[in-house]
Amino acid sequence: MTRTTDTTHVSTDELITLLDAAERLPGAGELRVRSYGLLGAEPGTSVVDVGCGAGRAVAELAERGVKAAGVDTDARMINVARRRWPEADFRVAGAYELPLADASMAGYRADKVFHELAEPERALAEARRVLAPGGRIVLIGQDWDTFVIESADPALTRTIVHVRADLVAGPRVARRYRNLLLDAGFEEVTVEVHTGVFTGSEMLPLLAGLAERACSTGAVTRRQADGWIAEQRGRADADRLFLALPMFVAAATAPS
Repeated sequence: MTRTTDTTHVSTDELITLLDAAERLPGAGELRVRSYGLLGAEPGTSVVDVGCGAGRAVAELAERGVKAAGVDTDARMINVARRRWPEADFRVAGAYELPLADASMAGYRADKVFHELAEPERALAEARRVLAPGGRIVLIGQDWDTFVIESADPALTRTIVHVRADLVAGPRVARRYRNLLLDAGFEEVTVEVHTGVFTGSEMLPLLAGLAERACSTGAVTRRQADGWIAEQRGRADADRLFLALPMFVAAATAPS
């Protein structure tokens, strides 16, 4: 086993852990259910979940009688999804080249995916291709500049948040959802914002991760990162942690 493969395995395992934790957060289940409603995911309809991760949404859609398919570029992630949900349909593929026929899907869902894409317009063109006329698309994601974090050092906090954002391919794509969908020819575009408010220690790994990644770039020092993480840990211990995280949900219809 090569060093590169070892690194890939670790990062995938860490991502699965993060995704599992995110799916257990207050409001996460309700947000998934809202996305299914916006898709019009009724029994017998066909939906593709792009960037499906470990497959929970695909399994939940299948439980509703939906013909759901999940795609992800990470083969190990797909293997985990297949082990967890052996009856579901999972395939290794990316957002730019879906293994689906033209006009074959009634719904297209992408949750926490588009910020990883260098060419979101290309992904939406592919969504248009696989969606049947009148099909529905739902995009869910965060704007990486809009972590609202209480801290005694707001300047350092701004630096940490913005530096971390700039490490993402498309950190501000969520605020572009509406215009991207309109430019791609979709109709009936709507956007909702669902803000999660977190005050407990369950968010400490996420906050520590922000600071660690900012430190890795040299934008903040090791001492600054450690001090900021210690402050957030102290806030959690004293029931004074505060994080607000808006999630943007855009929905639209493919033209008839």
